[in-house]
Amino acid sequence: MQTKSAEISLSDEQISEMPETKVSTKINNRALDKFGVWVSAMCAVHCLFLPLLLPALPILASSFVAQHWFEHSILSISIIIGFASLFIGFKQYHRQLYPMYSLSLGALVYWNKDIFGVAYEPYTIAIGAGLIIGAHLVNLRLCRQCKAC
Repeated sequence: MQTKSAEISLSDEQISEMPETKVSTKINNRALDKFGVWVSAMCAVHCLFLPLLLPALPILASSFVAQHWFEHSILSISIIIGFASLFIGFKQYHRQLYPMYSLSLGALVYWNKDIFGVAYEPYTIAIGAGLIIGAHLVNLRLCRQCKAC
């Protein structure tokens, strides 16, 4: 008894148009957005609660957590993840630029958090982090509402 095997050949265009690729990219974009929200929130928590922890934990104050390079590293990672996530959402899904504006403004405010002095630093941190987190949340909402996807 012989069995017949049928060979199926698909072109690269047919494979790239399959819905699985769009679904996996959408999942990766959502994961990147959620990770960006998490990193931005952790950065805000670090900057907001560090002044409260410094008097209670002098050992922590002298560690790497209180160093400017650590704060700038966390913020840089947050900004890089944010721009990557928002660029993917813009390019593949919604074509809206306003989340990028929010992320850019939040990063600018956050990076210059000490421009108004130490007394206003918690407020500028909250505003900058809120803009960054808001950009990610808006991007998630726009990607979910994409009808062409």
